[in-house]
Amino acid sequence: MSDRNAVFLQEMGLGPLWQRRDNPGAVHPAPSAGALEAATVDDGLPVAPGFDAPPAQEVARMDWAQLQASVAGCVKCGLCHGRTRTVFGVGDAKARWLFIGEGPGRNEDLQGEPFIGQAGRLLDNMLAAVGLRRDENAFIANIVKCRAVDESGRDRPPTAEEAAACMPYLERQIALIQPTILVALGKTAALSLLGLDPDTPVSRLRGKVHEFAGRPLVVTYHPAYLLRSPAEKKKAWEDLCLATATYAAAD
Repeated sequence: MSDRNAVFLQEMGLGPLWQRRDNPGAVHPAPSAGALEAATVDDGLPVAPGFDAPPAQEVARMDWAQLQASVAGCVKCGLCHGRTRTVFGVGDAKARWLFIGEGPGRNEDLQGEPFIGQAGRLLDNMLAAVGLRRDENAFIANIVKCRAVDESGRDRPPTAEEAAACMPYLERQIALIQPTILVALGKTAALSLLGLDPDTPVSRLRGKVHEFAGRPLVVTYHPAYLLRSPAEKKKAWEDLCLATATYAAAD
């Protein structure tokens, strides 16, 4: 392991637990492309009142700019009524790695970017541990693009119906980005992608390679959960090692 990676792992509080015992393959940056394939992508589009979501067949034909505009103005489910901004995603538009979380929280809703704050910093350290950055060979998205809150205004997981309403957008992102591997961050992302019963624990999904949209999918814990349960970081590293090995085999 490089000194640089060791520093990031130390920041995660993992120390030697995160040192790899194998060498499944290095992560190579994706080649750059032009225009649409520019280095980074972010959602800075305002919400367009009264804009309804197009049918899935139309979403499946959109280019990147059209998709961003459609997400920004979507009112397909009730989550649109409480949002400040949609959170389209951020990262390399031709990334080989796609990380998928649950949905935006309060800060993400305000800033329009996924995984910020403490959980975002931990995710950045996890990416760095395998040679990735948000703007280099990695893209970060969510199952839903709008914040889900309960009656008291606190964050909650999106319902199955809300996830289904937003899924065509994520599927189109995958089709446009063409990642080699997907990593589901947490229970909501994993169950939504795999179509499993809501009572299925993440622990049952770890340690194996699943498939979504014809691509390998590895499941790990959400960074927010790892902050609450730091003893599980060792397992999250094992998941990243599995993802790295799977990526190397598929690349």
